[in-house]
Amino acid sequence: MGAAAAAAFTSTADVGHWIAGAATPGRGARSQPIYNPATGAVARQLRLADEVDVAAAVAAASAAQPAWGEMPPLRRARVLNAFLALLNQHRDELAAMITAEHGKVFSDAQGEVMRGIDIVEFACGIPQLLKGGYTDQVSTGIDNWTMRQPLGVVAGITPFNFPCMVPMWMFPVALACGNAFVLKPSERDPSASLLMARLLQQAGLPDGVFNVVQGDKLAVDALLAHPDVRAVSFVGSTPIAQHIYETGARHGKRVQALGGAKNHMVVMPDAELEQAVDALVGAAYGSAGERCMAISVAVLVGDVAERIVPRLAERARALVIRDGMDPAAEMGPIVTREARQRIEGYIALGVEEGAQLVVDGRGHTVPGREGGFFTGGTLFDHVRPQMRIYREEIFGPVLVCVRVPDPAAAIALVNAHEFGNGVACFTRDGGTARTFARQIEVGMVGINVPIPVPMAWHGFGGWKRSLFGDMHAYGEEGVRFYTRQKSIMQRWPDRVAEGASFVMPTAR
Repeated sequence: MGAAAAAAFTSTADVGHWIAGAATPGRGARSQPIYNPATGAVARQLRLADEVDVAAAVAAASAAQPAWGEMPPLRRARVLNAFLALLNQHRDELAAMITAEHGKVFSDAQGEVMRGIDIVEFACGIPQLLKGGYTDQVSTGIDNWTMRQPLGVVAGITPFNFPCMVPMWMFPVALACGNAFVLKPSERDPSASLLMARLLQQAGLPDGVFNVVQGDKLAVDALLAHPDVRAVSFVGSTPIAQHIYETGARHGKRVQALGGAKNHMVVMPDAELEQAVDALVGAAYGSAGERCMAISVAVLVGDVAERIVPRLAERARALVIRDGMDPAAEMGPIVTREARQRIEGYIALGVEEGAQLVVDGRGHTVPGREGGFFTGGTLFDHVRPQMRIYREEIFGPVLVCVRVPDPAAAIALVNAHEFGNGVACFTRDGGTARTFARQIEVGMVGINVPIPVPMAWHGFGGWKRSLFGDMHAYGEEGVRFYTRQKSIMQRWPDRVAEGASFVMPTAR
């Protein structure tokens, strides 16, 4: 279904939890509004979990996990394969939910759902991925093999900017490995989580294996402290990622916490200019810049700045900003009024710091959507590394341009930043590209690719303060995160015991 034919998501029902295979409002007395960012109006109410609700979800997962974990991996894969078919049937419904609550344009929401579907397809191959290793005759009469077993109950805490894709970075792999899962989605756009829960149930997933608790910090802290939660996956800002990592580790949990970003795109003087402009505009202003892989810094090498900045300004002013369900929209609203205020506050700060404001997106309105949380695309030039608009994650449609004299200075600039999530380099020179890819201290690198998000079988993760933990998300790294290795040594003696041995065993 294309954007023009898609039905808008207009439900006004309260959003609650999914525990032990059933929707429930929970016991918590608190609630908060869910907004439609394009209109600024309250669309529905969200029930917020308390400690009792979290405990109920974990208890349901704990009760269901042993039987699920004992199920042969091929049978678990068949459930995920049925889920995959249902996702493909309902992908436009999921995308419309995302647009209604996040604000991103419908075609972008469709792309998000498809990237999540990629992970489910990967997880369907779990029998191959769970194979262990075997060594015959590792020592005289002894064989040794390894196996990977599920952790038990694991949890995912996910952000507003990808309410479908990021949870699917986590739970398909976790479920395929035999774990039970508790999802705490963002309270800003929670509806997709409940549709995914229903589709999992329709696919044949046993009740209790997948649970959803809506909530805020109270729910997060309850999951981090619960003794039956063995591992926590998180995606969000760096301060919260560090808190999740430290708190989870203190409670003895395995933690994978993906944090913030300040992604650079280095444009070399020999780059194909129109290609670079297209890449910067799409990567900086797509999804209103509310992506952890958005390009927020253009590093302009040598004389390319004078040629590219005017073209960027022209394109930023011409952005088509409308309700995300409008097929012509290139950019939708910001997720909340508060987020828009924070973004526009950074724009004012950049002016105070002395950066050149080339295009000012503040004050943008959309006819018929005057109450929506819209802002325009903003472009700064002559930004210096000490400025806060360079150092800090703005998470909005703000692109800052930094000028450097040569490729070595560009690499040094990127490597000096505290974040190391994603980076891109646009050039037509293979030697320059190879040097850049080898020397850059960033976890995901694109050469003439502005948003280098790895495919499902490769895994996603940054370096430095963009990742807390040892393993990246999804792919084989995800399989390792959601399982633990067990090594088994076996001997069947065919002679009388030789008596006690008091020395370290060796291969003999």
